[in-house]
Amino acid sequence: MLSALTSGYLATIPSPDQGVWYLGPLPIRAYALCIIAGIVVAVMWGERRLVDRGGEPGTVTDVAVFAVPFGLVGGRLYHVATDWQKYFGPGANPVDALKIWHGGLGIWGAIALGAVGAWIGCRRRGISLAFFADAVAPGIVTAQAIGRLGNYFNQELYGRETDLPWGLEIYNRVIPGTQIPDDMAGVAVSHIPERIVQPTFLYELIWNLLVAALVVWADRQFRLGHGRAFAVYVAGYTAGRFFIEQMRDDYATRVFGDIRINTVVSAVVFLGAIAYLVLVRKPREDGPNRPAEAPREPVATPAARTPSTVDSAPDGPDAKRGTERPDESAKE
Repeated sequence: MLSALTSGYLATIPSPDQGVWYLGPLPIRAYALCIIAGIVVAVMWGERRLVDRGGEPGTVTDVAVFAVPFGLVGGRLYHVATDWQKYFGPGANPVDALKIWHGGLGIWGAIALGAVGAWIGCRRRGISLAFFADAVAPGIVTAQAIGRLGNYFNQELYGRETDLPWGLEIYNRVIPGTQIPDDMAGVAVSHIPERIVQPTFLYELIWNLLVAALVVWADRQFRLGHGRAFAVYVAGYTAGRFFIEQMRDDYATRVFGDIRINTVVSAVVFLGAIAYLVLVRKPREDGPNRPAEAPREPVATPAARTPSTVDSAPDGPDAKRGTERPDESAKE
């Protein structure tokens, strides 16, 4: 194993030395910064898309006031519920369940409870939740991609050991001044990796960006509405997550024998999203500010054109006589 590590060392991806920096007593956590950056991108992009679809400016920001905190709470609840032994098992400290800065947000809970917050915000703004969801869909999955960088800094959610040239180096991190290991808040004691593993954070980051591009393309191509653009996002994300989950071997709640719970949830949610896309066939709804298409002016035909002085004026000697020619011809 040691020879495999040393032979692949120069070709692999190094992990950051640490994921937390201190500004005096204030901890600056890379994980939190990535989450905040993702939220900002999602709100700004969602705002632009919603206005383009006829929505009121400022709507996404107003709805985010409810959706974001609900989503953070939901994500944490899902993580704690599916990994409850880490917080309520033998020797565990239940207070750790509140330490969201240590990582651990389940996307399923974030989307589910975040949707409740978004529904409240949409009701206050008088718009449809489906209309809102279609606008923010690519921004949400892009925010997830940015959030995966936080997992990279925390040295978490990686896959099995590998000898691939793009394997991720995992360092031994300890709390400064002690020998207490801590992958999230510690600092690497050396750049000699303990393991080289599948960089599943990177796989999911790239996949999420591809899903964002897919949503934008499908929305433009098929004018998706009534939540169908959001369903494309859900189906695309869960399809990738299903396979990426197979590469991981970290602790996870397992069901149906030895299947990771997130694998099962991915499959079920994927089928639900596909069913929604098949069953819902309504055309895209537009917001109240969507400009109506200007009616096209009918193209005049020679028979329908109204004679004018300029049109009827002949060339040559009679040019100055204008409309008098019909009267003269009548005398003849």
